[in-house]
Amino acid sequence: MNIEVDIKKYFELQKDTDHINDIVDISVESHAYLPQVEDVKSDWLSFVSVPAFKIARKENGKDFGSFLSLGTGSGLDVLAGAEILGAKTLGFTDLQKSVVDIARQNVEKGLKKNGTYNLLSGAGDLFAPFANESEPENRPKFDVIYENLPNVPLADDKEVTDSRNSGHYLEKRVERIPDKVHGDMLDLHYLALVQAGDYLTDDGFVFSLMGGRVPLSSFIRLGELAGVQSEIYTYQWKVQAEPLDVIGGYARQEEEGFGPFIFYRAEDLEEAFKGVSVEESGRRAFEIEKSLEDKRLTATKAFEIFKNGGSIGHTVVVLKSHV
Repeated sequence: MNIEVDIKKYFELQKDTDHINDIVDISVESHAYLPQVEDVKSDWLSFVSVPAFKIARKENGKDFGSFLSLGTGSGLDVLAGAEILGAKTLGFTDLQKSVVDIARQNVEKGLKKNGTYNLLSGAGDLFAPFANESEPENRPKFDVIYENLPNVPLADDKEVTDSRNSGHYLEKRVERIPDKVHGDMLDLHYLALVQAGDYLTDDGFVFSLMGGRVPLSSFIRLGELAGVQSEIYTYQWKVQAEPLDVIGGYARQEEEGFGPFIFYRAEDLEEAFKGVSVEESGRRAFEIEKSLEDKRLTATKAFEIFKNGGSIGHTVVVLKSHV
């Protein structure tokens, strides 16, 4: 599937692009997340990641040298790393080679020819493509590691290679995962933070994007259990993308004894976040969460409302972590 992306509109840029083409025609592999270019309020990258990237670039005062996306999908996040963060070394991974190959084509097509870029890509689990076990001292290091990994385990009767399963992961892991993390369905985020130290520059950090379907305190605890220092960097809300799949998946997990998980009616979220800028959202996150306490819906209840025509949303967190 091919999608034409107006980058200036999609990234909400106030000026012409510096590093990537204004219009990018991307291919989306059948297993990768489908960018919501016509409804950016439900799109993770445009609505959640890019604003955080802009704040980070402003705070840094200069371009970042390198950027890595874990689980890139279409490669649009890599192009954001080039355009917004100014990175010249661009790394990206995904579980399946076919996804990575197409993402690389998209990145190569999207980058302007007026710069020199070092593209590092590989297929495999988390950081595995760059592990270089025989020469670990030669592993690549990145200033910014970005991950928006899936939370919902894949149903027993499905495979990752079945259709568009980008929002799911294979639950059977060999690593030890703390019970509290597993109960919050944050397994892959935990593993990414545990492993990230081997791939970060001295001043580097990890941006973890997570749906706020558990209390904010769970995200801070996630960092502590992973042995890193974490803060709520930005806190926003979005309409649930792929609601049948995602809300339904969380509802099934509630039936299995996990959760309860947190969803809201979209109109309640809109009211709670009214007048809150992205820049101040991280500082005000716990205050906003408190104001929504009596509006919470379990996944099971949210799924019922969705099936009856209601619009369901959830909060979203960008967690910034330093090793």
